Amino acid sequence: MEKAIKKYFPLFALPTMIAFTIGFIVPFLYGIFLSFCKFTTVVDWKWVGIENYTKIFFVDGKLDTSFLHSIWYTALFTVVSVLVINVVSFIIAMALTKGIKGTNLFRTVFFLPNLIGGIVLSYVWLMIFNAVLQNFSKTIVSSQWSAFWGLVIVVCWQQIGYMMIIYIAGIQNIPGELIEAAKIDGANAWQLLKSVTLPMLMPTITICSFLTLTNGFKLFDQNLALTGGNPGKMSQLLALNIYDTMYGTTGWQGIGQAKAVIFFILVAIIAVAQNKLTTRKEVQG
Repeated sequence: MEKAIKKYFPLFALPTMIAFTIGFIVPFLYGIFLSFCKFTTVVDWKWVGIENYTKIFFVDGKLDTSFLHSIWYTALFTVVSVLVINVVSFIIAMALTKGIKGTNLFRTVFFLPNLIGGIVLSYVWLMIFNAVLQNFSKTIVSSQWSAFWGLVIVVCWQQIGYMMIIYIAGIQNIPGELIEAAKIDGANAWQLLKSVTLPMLMPTITICSFLTLTNGFKLFDQNLALTGGNPGKMSQLLALNIYDTMYGTTGWQGIGQAKAVIFFILVAIIAVAQNKLTTRKEVQG
């Protein structure tokens, strides 16, 4: 059976590889090529070299800090959202694996926000935020920081339930004998958490941290619907900044494509570094 699988593996893998090449590899490589071109459509390109990359930071000889601002703003947002989502979802998962009454109902309630689309969810929260803030003569986009915390609340509210489900699955896979042995050895609740639960959950933590990290950097729908980048593009995350460059300014498609390439490199580096770090923790655990 194993020999047959090895023999026919290329045949079965071929359709997937063809689809992957057409749907991802070719557009990706062509996108890198277009980042060195000036274009309005993908077929009327004109080679301009690294001009697009220089215009990301300098426009008409003047320093343009909007892209740099969106990078550190996105990084800060990602760090805060990753920490909040993972800590809160882990705490909820721990609580809901203690056999309390109504556990299934609570799991359903916490998971439901994940089923709502980002655009719809953000418009609902936009009305809630502005209804509250109007009592203080403000709106969600009165400052970049009110917009920042609004985005954090919306994203955390949407994703905590999803990560909770993953953490619950991980907790339930911890061998009961291991926990009982630790208790017999006299381990208290904190020692049990630190020396048994967390090390055994490292694969789950790797998955959840990777998902929340990449989701934070790629966030677009909620940013567009909730703040639109206001005030004055100060609440633009990277994805919205690239979108605004591509479609908000005529003739800047090449610059937007160059930003997208830099965006990909940043996310790839951070994702690989995070994966290596958590994988190392898994081995140590």
